Amino acid sequence: MSDLAGFADWARSTGLQLTMLVTGVVLAGRLVAWLGGRITAGIDRRAIGADALVRSETAKHRHAVADVVTWVVIVLLYCIATVGAMQLLGLPLSGFIAPATVAGVAIGFGAQRIVQDLLAGFFLIAERQYGYGDVIRLSVPGVATPITGTVEEVTLRTTRTRSIDGEVITTPNGQIVQVVNLSRDWARAVVDVPLPSRVDIDAVNRVLKRTGEEAFDDPDLRRLLLDPPTVMGVESLAVDQFNIRMVARTLPGKQFDVGRSLRARSTIALAAAGITPSDVEVSASSDVESGGDSRPLTEAAGVRR
Repeated sequence: MSDLAGFADWARSTGLQLTMLVTGVVLAGRLVAWLGGRITAGIDRRAIGADALVRSETAKHRHAVADVVTWVVIVLLYCIATVGAMQLLGLPLSGFIAPATVAGVAIGFGAQRIVQDLLAGFFLIAERQYGYGDVIRLSVPGVATPITGTVEEVTLRTTRTRSIDGEVITTPNGQIVQVVNLSRDWARAVVDVPLPSRVDIDAVNRVLKRTGEEAFDDPDLRRLLLDPPTVMGVESLAVDQFNIRMVARTLPGKQFDVGRSLRARSTIALAAAGITPSDVEVSASSDVESGGDSRPLTEAAGVRR
């Protein structure tokens, strides 16, 4: 009976305090997560209201900072709760100093990767290298193909992106050795058109130039373009063909849409000028340097041979 009475006394005092502490921390963590979601949703609404096409760099940075602050506050809450629970249970914190020192050294050697991730994440956010909604390409050691996708979440430890195929890719920040931001300030759509050597270069240049002017006059495409598409001329030469390049400066992240449209328009214009797709094996890419699409021009335009 004495043991049962002692447990009842403990449950009414320390047990109740411990239960209230755990419940309070769980509720506080959910409240912080809810507030973080509301803040990021508000940032998204203001960004969409200001410009339905492109997020501003400030909005991207604020969204990333809100995610990181939410994550840090939740971690601190659980750390404080752990210390408070130990005190309520009567565990002397001073007795953990020596073991904690040894454990800290061991963890320090074993968790260098985690510390590296946290430091790298801090500088990624502080230097505004990318933010929520950016299209980026990440180079990671041991991965032959760079990771390309849209940023969905940034924390101090990881960056989560979604590829063009819909795959969700989580990358530790400490493993990122190079970041290529494909949606910062402006982008460039690059369309390379290989043509047989017998084709009149001046005639092709005139056709492509007229195609660029018509694209710039199109209201739907005009809002994505910063400048009229430009024909750069012959980009490279081979034994039986040469490449003519078109470039267009676009809004951030819109180079792929513009590139697809220019491929389709170029195919139709060349076919109308007597250069049929069956005569030319054309592969045009939208911003090849930025990891763009490299489908055949005839396939992109939907033209049958």
